[in-house]
Order: sequence, then C-alpha cells, then structure tokens
Amino acid sequence: MNARPMPLCPPLQLLRLSLVAVWLWTAAASLLQWQGESTALLAAGGITSPDIQAWLIGAGVALDLLLGLWLLCRPGRAAYAASFAAMLAMTLAATALLPSLWLHPLGPLSKNLPIAAALWLLWHSSPRDGRSE
Repeated sequence: MNARPMPLCPPLQLLRLSLVAVWLWTAAASLLQWQGESTALLAAGGITSPDIQAWLIGAGVALDLLLGLWLLCRPGRAAYAASFAAMLAMTLAATALLPSLWLHPLGPLSKNLPIAAALWLLWHSSPRDGRSE
C-alpha cells in the first residue's frame, strides 16, 4: 500500500500563498520603481553606477519572480529552503548597505523575521520525499 503524503492544511496553504504574493509583489514593485525607489535605495547604499544598479535590480526582479512562481507551482522543501536563503542573503546585503532600514518605521527588514518563521514552518510541515503539496 502506497501512502501519499498529506497536503498542507488550509492555514499553511494560505501562509504559502501569502509568501507567493510577497515574492511576486516585490518583483512587480521593483520593476515599477526601477528608476524610482529601487535605484534610490541602491544609491543611498553607495551603489551609484547605473550599470551595476540595473544589473542588481534586474537580478533581484528575476529572483523574486522565480521564487514566487516556484512557491506557487512546485511548493516543497527545496522551494522553502531556496526562499529562505534568498531572503537571508538579501537581508544581509541590505543590512550592509543601509543598516538604518532596521529602524525604518514601516520595517522593510524587520518584516523578514516573520517571513523566516513562515518559511521554517512550511519547510518543517512539508513532505520529505520531494513531492509538492
């Protein structure tokens, strides 16, 4: 008898979909604000070369889009681990460039703490055999 892993319960599915929305929204916002907030943040962090700014913003958009679609279409432990690693890397990079973002009243970096907890919960709640939920 082949036992199939149980899919995530509805609250965890909702949590996963909220993370999909975060990744996809971030990709869209970065594109929409390419010449606005995205470039301004990099410039404030000391990255003023337009070529490097374009490369970093483009790579960030691509990564955000990839992770959002991966979590949407093929969720599982690998997607959660990759999302966690990307979030951690981006948080560390942002901290190095603009540590003052930790004190921002809207919490652009502190919001990554509950995102990390959500990814940890989803990773621990997903099947270990690599099948998607």
